[in-house]
Amino acid sequence: MIRVSFNDGWMFSKSGPSLMGILGGAAPASEPVQLPYDAMIRETPSRDALSGAQTGFYPGGEYTYTKVFPVPAEWEGQELLVEFEGVYEIAQVYVNEAHVKTNLYGYSGFYADIKDYVKYGEDNTIRVNVNNPTPNSRWYSGSGIYRPVNLLRGDLVHIAADGVKATTLTADSTSAILNIETRIVNSSRKKQPIAIECTLSRGGEAIKKDTVHLTLWAGDNETVRQNLNIPNPMLWNIDTPDLYELNVNILQDGNILDTVSEKIGLRVLSLDAENGLRINGKPVKLKGTCIHHDNGIIGASTFADAEDRRARQMKEAGFNSIRSAHHPMSKAMLDACDKYGIVVMDELADMWYVHKNRNDFATYFENCWQEEVRRIVEKDYDHPCVIMYSSGNEIIDLGNQAGGRINRAICNLFHDLDSTRYTTTAVNGMISAGVSGVMPAIIGDIMKAKGIDPAALQKDGSPEDGIGGMNIMMSLMTDDLFTSHPLMTQALEEASQAEDIAGFNYLTGRHELEKELHPNKPIVGTETFPAEIVRLWRIVEDNPHVLGDYTWTGYDYLGEAGCGIFYYDGTVNFSSHFPDRLAYIGDIDIIGTRRPISYLREIVYGDRKTPYIAVTRLDRYGMKHSQTKWMYKDQVSSWTWPGFAGKPTEVEIFSADEEVELFVNEKSYGKKKAGRANGFIATYDGVLFEPGQVTAVGFCGGHEVSRTVLESAGPDVLLRVKADADSIKADPMSLGYAVLSLTDAQGRENMFAKETVTVSIEGPAVLEGYGSADPQPVRGYQDNTWETYDGKLLCAIRSTGEKGMIKLTFTSADGKQAVTYIQAK
Repeated sequence: MIRVSFNDGWMFSKSGPSLMGILGGAAPASEPVQLPYDAMIRETPSRDALSGAQTGFYPGGEYTYTKVFPVPAEWEGQELLVEFEGVYEIAQVYVNEAHVKTNLYGYSGFYADIKDYVKYGEDNTIRVNVNNPTPNSRWYSGSGIYRPVNLLRGDLVHIAADGVKATTLTADSTSAILNIETRIVNSSRKKQPIAIECTLSRGGEAIKKDTVHLTLWAGDNETVRQNLNIPNPMLWNIDTPDLYELNVNILQDGNILDTVSEKIGLRVLSLDAENGLRINGKPVKLKGTCIHHDNGIIGASTFADAEDRRARQMKEAGFNSIRSAHHPMSKAMLDACDKYGIVVMDELADMWYVHKNRNDFATYFENCWQEEVRRIVEKDYDHPCVIMYSSGNEIIDLGNQAGGRINRAICNLFHDLDSTRYTTTAVNGMISAGVSGVMPAIIGDIMKAKGIDPAALQKDGSPEDGIGGMNIMMSLMTDDLFTSHPLMTQALEEASQAEDIAGFNYLTGRHELEKELHPNKPIVGTETFPAEIVRLWRIVEDNPHVLGDYTWTGYDYLGEAGCGIFYYDGTVNFSSHFPDRLAYIGDIDIIGTRRPISYLREIVYGDRKTPYIAVTRLDRYGMKHSQTKWMYKDQVSSWTWPGFAGKPTEVEIFSADEEVELFVNEKSYGKKKAGRANGFIATYDGVLFEPGQVTAVGFCGGHEVSRTVLESAGPDVLLRVKADADSIKADPMSLGYAVLSLTDAQGRENMFAKETVTVSIEGPAVLEGYGSADPQPVRGYQDNTWETYDGKLLCAIRSTGEKGMIKLTFTSADGKQAVTYIQAK
């Protein structure tokens, strides 16, 4: 089917359906918008928002999108679909005021068949009513039509939507066999003699072609299968993400009736507990991260450029796998993962029949789950990056036998629809043990073993009544005695056996035990604490049955606000503290800057050879702060601390070298052990700050092998701006990014200074988002004035569709300026 963008010409209002509006009375005020358009990110966070910190205090609501569009008379009799790639949460689609489609799951794409509702040769009106009845999500969801919309038109004989499936049957360095299944539809009233032509190309050159002739009977919907034998193939893998273009045509009398083109990769998967995961026969360990779907300062709005940016930054940081948590991944992110060689675990849902929020998807799960499984498979099938499906995350139902039955049904349906990939389930032991009723016995046994008085769970003498007890409970429930307790094994048994790969959230202590209990079953850490990477990766490396790890999380996100914020005023994490907006626990912050834990992970993976210097913020050193298992230390990689000369701090050196030595200017703080045997970390406490240089030197066998230097920035504070790229497409779906940094005249970054900076745009672009990585901001991301945080700001612009030069000017409150140019072409 012919697919064209359907994203322009929409009108938007923050209101629900109106009888007066339908009858021609006064309608709510509306404004023109270009899709995708996340309505939530444009709202004002409120301490009274029903979702509270879950959505970063953003409210939900009801929204209406309308568009007037012409339908040519010659389209009559043809297929006509509108594809919505994502609308949050409940969407109702009307054409000329007739109801066409209702969609109940905010993370799946769906099609509205409008051919019987339009007026041919006239203008038509499509209206989408969206209801986001909060609370329904444990993280920032976005609202409204937040992913692209497309119009699909098919002739009387056409390829069905999502109608091409490409499967690599065999593949090695000498040859590969690609099977192509094409679903074709004859909507006419007579037989149609046609040919199906499949062409595989690379770099514009045809590699293989196959043609099948057939007669398609009136009203038939058939599947045609063809094989291509590709000599000396370029195989897709995480280090060599080679892609081909597959083109499928329907031909009749030499004319092309319909065509589908898509990029595919040739690869085969294999899996067992003795050899782990292999792609094309090569072992792969999953250096994974969980991510939510938002794109930071632009909210949940999904653009290919935004998803590409996140994927590229995660791959550069050392990740080779992404778990889409806890929802199906966008098409744009799948494309980016194909491009960069990132393998994907795509997840169905965060709940089944038991609610986590009163308005969440559990209300509709019974009637929707089979369709949602089909949708996720159809979306993912031709993407080589997708290697496994997750049936769900921390599902409360899995604490009982009925949950095991549901899981078997879901996993079996995934296999029925796609036999080439594997299944897993992200199981939380605390939930399974709690629901199954064995939690009190487990906790009692652990407390007895550790000599803990049960009264400590009520109050430990801390000022916050009960907080000390909560911290004790959290520590107990991540202790190895908890994760490997026999009653935990009992609670997890049915929950973790329906899937091909046992997935465990925060149960690292079970990973080696599972080999004894289930020697034939591979496992993966579907969700793990960031600071646990040193221990966890040693387990991954030493055990073939442990496929890898997915940290929570690789990229910071909106919502679950305060999970990782360092509070120095007695505030407790997870206390729904306004104006917290971000989780603040990503290896990479929401504007794309890597945090210290990211470099530790890269060193643990073996991907970074030079030391990394992490400095505890001098203005916070020695202060008591909140702490959760998702947090490491309040560190930055900076040696610019004006006004703190002679003040102490803690400096850590992350290094794979056997030994490291720390210098401040010419003063040595001595050598310390590092490397794998010592957890890759050497800690120096009480280091006195002096402006100049701090240097980490790495040694192996007594000889210097590496060196890293941080230099103090000078007193002058300048604005410097760097665009991600010097050009973007002249297309309203195209974004450009520019990062503003505070530096001195020599370009040394200053993370301590603060500036209030206004951005202005000249040329064919508009502001899509602007802001910092501050987890507690007071401004909106559509404001053009923001305060820097850790010396940085990020600006996202959107092309208006015209060609020309775009000028971005950043101006500080005291008149300093920085300018960059981006060409729209």
